[in-house]
Parts: sequence; structure tokens; C-alpha cells
Amino acid sequence: MNNNFIAQTFGKSTYYTDIPSALFKEYDVKKGLRNEDGTGVRVGLTRISDVVGYEYVDGAKTDTDGKLYYRGYRLKDLVAGKGEGHFGYEEVCFLLLFGYLPNKIELKNFKETISDCYSLPKEFLEMNLLRAPSKDLMNLLQITVLSLYSYDDKPDDNDPYQTVLKGLNIIGKLPLIICYGYQSQMHHYQMKSLVIHYPRPEFSIAENILYMLRADSKFTPQEAKMLDTLLMVHADHGGGNNSTFTSVAMASTGTDIYSTLSGAIGSLKGPKHGGANVSCYDMMQAVIDEIGFTKDEEKIRDVITRILAKDFYDNSGLVYGMGHAVYTMSDPRAEILREYCRDLAMEKGRMEEFEFRVLFEKIAREMISKKTGKVTSNNVDYYSGFAYDMLNIPKEIYTPLFACARAVGWLAHNIENKLYDGKIMRPATKYVGEPVEFKPVEGRK
Repeated sequence: MNNNFIAQTFGKSTYYTDIPSALFKEYDVKKGLRNEDGTGVRVGLTRISDVVGYEYVDGAKTDTDGKLYYRGYRLKDLVAGKGEGHFGYEEVCFLLLFGYLPNKIELKNFKETISDCYSLPKEFLEMNLLRAPSKDLMNLLQITVLSLYSYDDKPDDNDPYQTVLKGLNIIGKLPLIICYGYQSQMHHYQMKSLVIHYPRPEFSIAENILYMLRADSKFTPQEAKMLDTLLMVHADHGGGNNSTFTSVAMASTGTDIYSTLSGAIGSLKGPKHGGANVSCYDMMQAVIDEIGFTKDEEKIRDVITRILAKDFYDNSGLVYGMGHAVYTMSDPRAEILREYCRDLAMEKGRMEEFEFRVLFEKIAREMISKKTGKVTSNNVDYYSGFAYDMLNIPKEIYTPLFACARAVGWLAHNIENKLYDGKIMRPATKYVGEPVEFKPVEGRK
């Protein structure tokens, strides 16, 4: 490829393709599908989940504590209600898909239905994972979900009921694909021992992930509880987040569930979406390397000042884990994870680190709020990376586990759109170019 030619031509093309920001306002086009006050443009109706980060009082957007509802239930109540159990995620899956909380018999039957999917097609592991390791597990997840299409007798049957069955089958297989994909990656690229544990049908998804991921397959009840909670808080986040919107937009064309979930995974991979948990974790590790688990607030303020001034870490000027597109005063998912991290940190002997992170969060929110003149929320990424680290979960699978959890939300919105909307999504854009007279190639400069 002639890179120099492409570089010169690309630079030249910006003259012809420039779209001034003023035109967006002139034509009332919502840049990034955002209103002037930062709120999202309404693109649909849903009864699956509700993300509440602000209220309108006398017509004005007003900050409020964040709330997340699954089918009308507050997430914090669903998490608290599971007690010491490790099947909270399965209960949330049932709720999101069918609209109500299951009784004991329904939950038992649903768990058995999911566990029936804890297997891969014959030779799938060898052909798709061990022989084709990937440097990026999100890409591998996309490829392998798409490849499941070939093992389905009627992959293009988009009847809502059939979509439920196909979706549950994929959800049951994602933990295996992630864990085996990681093991294959480490074996191929890092020359580490290849360890394959087959899932246990009596285990929850959270328990099986820990069981398959660890060489000794051992985990504590508190660890399983933490991972189950992480899956619960990531299960859904309304119909407007990028990956869910991507999934529903694709599904509206009538394409198959394998393609729509693969598209959603590709969206979630982005560092501005699901990949933000890794960015936040890496930033905090850099901060800790710089100042340690200090209680000196001036040292913390100094390093945050440097981050905001683009003079530390990645020079982006962003304090990852702070701020959210919807939440203003708080992210309810982060509030839940903070408390669960406290419990796990006590078990792991990492309370000094936990207390440092809490103090860093407090000071960062204060400083950013003062700089922007707006209340700054934390977000789920601030504590999720720390939680995964305490679970000894490799950084490479932070975002794949996010995808594993969110798959049920993608599925639920896909089915809802099939049942109650059905129209192909077809938004419009405004052409702002100028007519140009055609000239044969011989007359062009």
C-alpha cells in the first residue's frame, strides 16, 4: 500500500469534507444524538430498564441521585435481595427477559435451562478457540458468536420465541468462550500452560467463570458473590447506550441474533464504552505507582491537577471513572460496587488500597465539579476494575465479562423491539455539501 499517497490525499480531502460545528445548530441536528443540555435524544420506548440521572423541575434539568431500574425494580433492591446467593444474575436475566421476578420453581427451571447451554458444539473448542487464538478477546468474542450461526439448523428464524431460545443458548456459552479464549491466548502468546476446566451444571455463571478461569478452580463464597454482583450491575442500562442501540438497530433490519450480538460486542469494545474499565484501572495503577496509598490529600490533589492539565498518565486530561452521560450526582452501580469492594477488600487484606480509592474518588469529584461548574458523578468503571483485580481476573477479560453480563440486556431489547415496534430504524441526515459540475478525468487538476 502506498501510505504516503494515502496520507497526502487524506490531508487534502479535509478541505472538501469539512462540516463546521455551526451547521449543526443552524439545522438543529443533534450532534452525537445529544440535546443542547447533554441529554440523549429519545429514539424509542422501553419497559425493560430505566436510567435516572436527572429530573426536570419547572422545565429545567435538575441534578439528582442516580437510580437504575430493571422492569420497575431498583437495582439496589435486587442486589440486596439475593442475600448470600450466587444466582442473582440468573434471576435478573429472568426478570429482564420475561418482565417479572420468578418464584422458586421458575427460577430453578430457568437455572437448569441456562446450565443446559454450558457446552460448546463438537470440536468447537479445538477449531475456533485453540487453533485460532486472538490478541484481543473482544474480537474473538465477535468471531465466535458469529461462528455459532453455522451450528444452528435455522439461524435466520427471527420469531421472538426462537430468538429467546437462541439468545439463552449464546448466554450460556459466553463464559466458556471467554475463559477458553483467554487460556488459548495466554498459551499461544505468553507460552503459559494451557488449562481447560469444563463447567459444572450446578454452578451459577459467576461461579463457573471463576472455576474455569483459575488453574486450581478454587474460589470463596465472597468472591462468587462479588462477581455475581458485577454481572448484575452490568446486565442492562436502558435502550440508549451505544451497544444496545447498535444491537436493536441491527435487529430492526431482520438480521439474525448472532449478527446483532456480534455488532453489540464490537460497539462495547470501544474505549468510550465498555473498554473504559481498563482505562480507569490503568490510570489508577499509574497514580498508585506515583504516590502510593497515601492519605495526604495535597498529594492526591496534585496528581489530579496534573491529570486534568494533561501532564500525567495518557495526557488526555480525563480522570477516568469520573463523569457520566446520564448520571449527575451519583451512579447507582458504582455505589453498589463500592460497598461490595469494601467487603472483598477486608477478606483480601486490601483495605488500605480501598480507602485510598475512596478518598481519591471524593477529591476528584470535588475538583472536577469546581473546574466544570457542574456536579460530577462517579461511574461504574471506577470500582469495577478494582473488583476484578481483587478477584485475580486478568485485565484482558474485563470488557469481555462486561459483554457476558450485558448480553441479556441486548437480547431483551431485541425481543421487545420485534414485538412492539418492528420498523427498520432509519434516521436521517442533512446534506450540507454544494453541487459540483462533473469534469472528465482529463480536465481535472
